[in-house]
Amino acid sequence: MSIPASEAHAASYRAREVPTPAEVVDGVWAIPVPLNGHALRYVTVFLIETAGGLVLVDAGYRHPSCWASFQRSVTSVGHRVEAISTVLITHNHPDHVGFAGRIREVSGARVVMGQADDFATMHAARGDFLGQLGASLELTGAPRAVIDEMYADALTVAVHDENLELDVVLTQDREFGFGDVTIRAVSTPGHTYGHTVYFDTRGLVFTGDTMMAEGPTQLAIVSRPGDDPAGDLFRSLDRIRDLGAAIACPAHQYPYGDVAARAEQLKAFHRAEVAAAHELAHGDATAWDVARRMTWKKPWAELGRGTRRFCLVHTLALLRAQP
Repeated sequence: MSIPASEAHAASYRAREVPTPAEVVDGVWAIPVPLNGHALRYVTVFLIETAGGLVLVDAGYRHPSCWASFQRSVTSVGHRVEAISTVLITHNHPDHVGFAGRIREVSGARVVMGQADDFATMHAARGDFLGQLGASLELTGAPRAVIDEMYADALTVAVHDENLELDVVLTQDREFGFGDVTIRAVSTPGHTYGHTVYFDTRGLVFTGDTMMAEGPTQLAIVSRPGDDPAGDLFRSLDRIRDLGAAIACPAHQYPYGDVAARAEQLKAFHRAEVAAAHELAHGDATAWDVARRMTWKKPWAELGRGTRRFCLVHTLALLRAQP
C-alpha cells in the first residue's frame, strides 16, 4: 500500500465515498468526477495552474452529470472551464476521453493523446474496441457459449463513442511548455497500447491507469500476434520509476508518494502473475483453462461475469509475456 499524499483523499477512497476537490500541491488540483451508478464511483482529473492557461489531465465520462459536476468543481476552486488551454489525455478509455471535445468547444483547448490510442489510428491498425475484445475472446480458447455471453455483456457497458479527433497526436516523448510549468509526455503502454503519463518537472507524474496506489494494473487487450502488454508494462514501470517523481497522481484511488518503490512493487506483482500463469499452462492449456485456476480476489466460481471477462483477457496477456 502506498503513502497517501493526502490522508483525507485516501480516507474517502477507502470509505467508498467521493472526495471533494483538493490541492495536491500548490496549483495542482485533484478534481473527482462522480460516475453515477458505476462501480468505480469516480474518476479523478487534474487541473494544473500555469502562466500559459489551465491544463487538464484526463476528461471523465461523456455524460451530462459528469460535465455538470466537473464545471461546478472547477468553479469551486476558483477557476473557469473557459480558461483551459490544453487537455492531456492518458489513454482512450471512456472515463478519460469523455468530455474532452466539450472542453474544446467551450475554451478552444487543444486535445493531446498518444498515437496508438488515437481513435483514427487505432481503428486503422486494430479495429474498434468491441472488435478487439471479440478477437481477444476468440484467442482465449473459451467455449463458444462463454465467448458469446461475455461479448453480449460487453455491449451493455462499453459505451464508447470512439470519435474524438485530436489536435496533437504524440508519436514520441515530448515536452510541453506552459509558461512557468514544463510537462513531459512519456509513452507508457501496458494498460493500453498508447497509454501516456505526464511528468510535471516540479515532481509530479500523472499516471492515468498505469500505476495506481493500490492493486494491479489491468493489462491491454491482446488481439494481434505480436501483442505483449505485460512486457510493455514492465518497461513502462521502469520509465516511471526513473523519472524521479515525488508524487504520483493516478486517475483512480488517490495521489501518493514513494513512486519508485510503488513501480518496483507493481512490477514484482505482475512478474509473479506471469510466472503463475505459465506454471499452470501445461501442454495445450488455453487462457480459459489457466484463468479458472489462477488466484484472484475471489474463487473463479464466485466472480461476477464482468470480472471473469476481465480476468480471462488479463490471463491471455500474461501468457504472452516471457516468464
